[in-house]
This record gives sequence, structure tokens and C-alpha cells, in this order.
Amino acid sequence: MAKNVCDLKSCFLCRFCLNDWLPAIAAARQNFELKRGQQLFNEGDPAKGIYFIYLGIVKVHKRWGREKDLILRFAKAGVVVGQLGLGDDASYPVSATAIAPVVACFVDMEFFESTLSVNAGFSRQVIKVLANDLQESEKRMRNLAHMPVKGRVAQALITLKNQFGITADGYINIDISRQDLASFTGAAYESLFRMINELIEEKLITVSGKSILIADENALLRLTEDAGL
Repeated sequence: MAKNVCDLKSCFLCRFCLNDWLPAIAAARQNFELKRGQQLFNEGDPAKGIYFIYLGIVKVHKRWGREKDLILRFAKAGVVVGQLGLGDDASYPVSATAIAPVVACFVDMEFFESTLSVNAGFSRQVIKVLANDLQESEKRMRNLAHMPVKGRVAQALITLKNQFGITADGYINIDISRQDLASFTGAAYESLFRMINELIEEKLITVSGKSILIADENALLRLTEDAGL
């Protein structure tokens, strides 16, 4: 556990709370440092609190079948994770794992609920986050049911580019393994490998190691539209 890392300005919690509430946050928070591959929480764990990403990236994922994981989203600095544990079940329905070195700020559920009561602006933002989570979940399930793998790969690449931007060389600015990309796409690793090779041959993307550059975004978008969604 790290101490006094968060600057009380950058994360989701601090940005939307009243300035007068910041000393309470400073007293209640805990800061954690994680290495790549370490978990913030695991699916089924008791939901003891909420996490706010200060540095790094985590993948939010769920068991899908006996041996597979489905990555629901990636959370970067400034984003909240663990909010799905707010339900009556009081357990996390998903897992959160660092894919890069992470610093996260944690507050327990009792303090989080007090924060919601005191900070109306923060409460509105949490409602928006939960609504967006629901919309994205519905969209992902629809895509898994109706969109071909190639379209899902194209959609995943566009989503990652929009979320993380690009490097000076034009590559998507996230270091993601092919296995994680397959899990984010909802495809078997072999299917993802085949689709990536097809996109390279069609000159829609360029690959250098783990880095991917989108060469023809309009063509990728057309692949996502072919399913009629």
C-alpha cells in the first residue's frame, strides 16, 4: 500500500466533490500500488469499497464460460471502478486487474455512501457512470450475439483508439496483449489472430510487435456497420 500518492485533484472522486469535502477524503482514503497482473479485486469478493484510478490502466473483466474471461472495459487514470458492487448482493460481479503499473485510491462503502449524501454533484456523476455501464453492457451483449468476429475486432480497435488516443507514430496508445485483445473482442485467440492478419493484408491496420496502427478507420467502421446494428 502506498501513502499520500493521490493529489486530491485528479481522480473521479476528488474532481466532482465539494472542496470542503476534500479533507475528509484525505483522511478516509487508502492508496494502493499494483504491478502489471495484480488485482484490485476479484469477481465474487465482498464489495468493501470503491476504487478510483490515479495512474495506470486496469481491465475490468468477467468470467465467461469455464476457462475464458470477457473484458468489459479498460479504466485509465481519472476513472472509477468497483461501482458495480453497489447492488444488494454486496459483492463485486466483475474483476479488476492492472495491465500496467497502477496507483489506485480506495474508500470504503460507508464513506462512499456519506460522500454521495453530502455531494449532489458527485452523486449525479455516479448515476451517469452507472447508466453508461448499463448501455455499454447491452451494446456488448448485442454485438456478441449478432456481429461477426471481424466486425468486433474492428470495433475493439476503434474503441481503444478513441479511449487512449495515439502515439506520435500513430499507434494506439495502449500496451495490450493479443490475449487481452481477444478477451475484449469476445473471440477465441485463434480467431483474433486470423482476423488481425486479414486486416493487415487488407491494409486496414499496421502492426509492430504489440502496437497497432489504424490505417483506414472508415473501412473499419464499415465492418462494424455490416451487421446492421
